[in-house]
Amino acid sequence: MAEITISAPDGGSFFAYLAEPKTKPAGAVVVIQEIFGVNHAMRATSDWLAAMGFIAVCPDLFWRIEPRIDITDRSQAEWDKAFSLFNAFDQEKGIADLKATLAAARKLPGCNGRAGTIGFCLGGRLAFMMAARSDSDVNVSYYGVGLEGLLGEIPAIKAPLLMHIASEDKFVPKEAQEKILAGVHGHANIRAHVYQGVDHAFARVEGQHYDARAATIANGRTAKILSRVLG
Repeated sequence: MAEITISAPDGGSFFAYLAEPKTKPAGAVVVIQEIFGVNHAMRATSDWLAAMGFIAVCPDLFWRIEPRIDITDRSQAEWDKAFSLFNAFDQEKGIADLKATLAAARKLPGCNGRAGTIGFCLGGRLAFMMAARSDSDVNVSYYGVGLEGLLGEIPAIKAPLLMHIASEDKFVPKEAQEKILAGVHGHANIRAHVYQGVDHAFARVEGQHYDARAATIANGRTAKILSRVLG
């Protein structure tokens, strides 16, 4: 596909992977990376969204630490690298970069003016934060981490938020899942689904814990809400 350059609000710029649909105008989706950077899984997800008729933009959120990170979940060395990046990552600046990406996506040629986010792992957390802190039209969070610490932001969520939770998520223990589900229960704009028997990253393309059944169900729900909101 292609790349675009986005200006950061505090100076500098970063690249974003761009996948475009065959037909426009179309809604845009900001794809929020995991801790492995804009890697094959994120590019494949962007291509999948484009094949469904959306403009997909996946920004490099680790650019301030180390630009163009592209690693996998296949070796301990890569995991160690990913966690070092996660620990060094400034989430507040990441949200600012995502807001800039959202604004840039809305201005892309052929965008119909509507734009949402979809995030995985760290990106799932950031998608939840974008739901509360941005003007995104729709947000989708796959196995977001640490969401139990963000429940105080729920009243600020006005646009639809779809959450996918893995019942056996080793990074989101049962106690945290219960707090999250209780926190979002009854909120008109939030839908949370728990996928039984699967681990964190069950929808990661070619990932170690990929589960075709759960991923297909979750992705179907994602496609439905994106189509409804973004057109």
